[in-house]
Amino acid sequence: MAATIISMSGSTTTPLTPLFKTHIPRRISAHPTNPAPPRRLSVSCSSDRVFNFAAGPATLPENVLKKAQSELYVYQNSGMSVMEMSHRGKEFTAIIQKAEADLRELLAVPENYSVLFLQGGATTQFAAIPLNICAPDDSADFIVTGSWGDKAYKEASKYCKPNLIWSGKSEKYTKIPAFGELKQNVGAKYLHICANETIHGVEFKDYPEVGNEGGVLVADMSSNFCSKKVDVSKFGIIYAGAQKNVGPSGVTIVIIRKDLIGKAQGSTPVMLDYKIHDENNSLYNTPPCYGIYMCGLVFEDLLAQGGLGEVEKKNVKKAGILYDAIDGSKGFYRCPVEKSVRSLMNVPFTLEKSELEAEFIKEAAKEKMVQLKGHRSVGGMRASIYNAMPLAGVEKLVAFMKDFQARHG
Repeated sequence: MAATIISMSGSTTTPLTPLFKTHIPRRISAHPTNPAPPRRLSVSCSSDRVFNFAAGPATLPENVLKKAQSELYVYQNSGMSVMEMSHRGKEFTAIIQKAEADLRELLAVPENYSVLFLQGGATTQFAAIPLNICAPDDSADFIVTGSWGDKAYKEASKYCKPNLIWSGKSEKYTKIPAFGELKQNVGAKYLHICANETIHGVEFKDYPEVGNEGGVLVADMSSNFCSKKVDVSKFGIIYAGAQKNVGPSGVTIVIIRKDLIGKAQGSTPVMLDYKIHDENNSLYNTPPCYGIYMCGLVFEDLLAQGGLGEVEKKNVKKAGILYDAIDGSKGFYRCPVEKSVRSLMNVPFTLEKSELEAEFIKEAAKEKMVQLKGHRSVGGMRASIYNAMPLAGVEKLVAFMKDFQARHG
């Protein structure tokens, strides 16, 4: 059944259309050196769109894109596009307030937390966090489970004294430590984790508790933000780039406990000071207005699906189908990540015959499945299956993988 979106003004607008239309799929071309006839794929994408498995900027819900398209030229009765309107005008004020309210509802954000819509990507927050909650001689603890956690750790060294209390680098970032084995430092202002490592496909399924009084848990949730329920009260700060699950690139969302605001180092640039943005309701300077509007549409869509509990069920199902295909391939495909911490969002895998990986990516692209090449630092393949990736996309990828194995195994 089609869901109905509620406009920023509160009026009911056009029902959301289904994400993808199904039509009769075409055949995959057989490999020229192996004449075995390919199997028919049982699913396909819309005739004019691909299944985009990119890690970010990532696929957006088709119905959200169509809604944005219908309002691109003239937004409601404003006589202009969202891209043209003043960020201090009543129309955009309604947009950003509605986006924040919907996000608060999705994540059940407590009242003693501020929600900020910022710029600069999650990478900027690697510096902003220690600048805001540490003095230069303060320490902070880091659990590094992948490339992004490592970048955050290295950047923090410019503004405080970070401690690397655990790193998975020696095991090629394929696991998460047992929390009871961690030795946290007395007096550390925060414990930092990357909740989901986009490149390596490692995801925290539970979260460690900070061992010292006064310290807080800080999480980079860029690639699993709004993919499942999270108890926000366990964290001092949650931050995320929008371009994975909730919008286009250009928007960074920070959820911060209010008592942590207002303690920035004196040298903190004004644009990195949470107090400035909190006092100005994310409107200290011109924000990424259109990106925030798009995030608002995505939040409405997630609520229309029944909230993050329902969204998580869909994500578990999609990931399960793909991991089952990998594990059931008798070694033809391999996922290096420890099963208990495999990401629901980013699925890295390799081929037993690595020389076939380029052919796999090439053939998949012909079948309208794109951006499956793994990150340049690790190689192989990676399927990012964020909220907006429909079940049909995962089913088509799995059918292709089985067909490819039948022809090349």
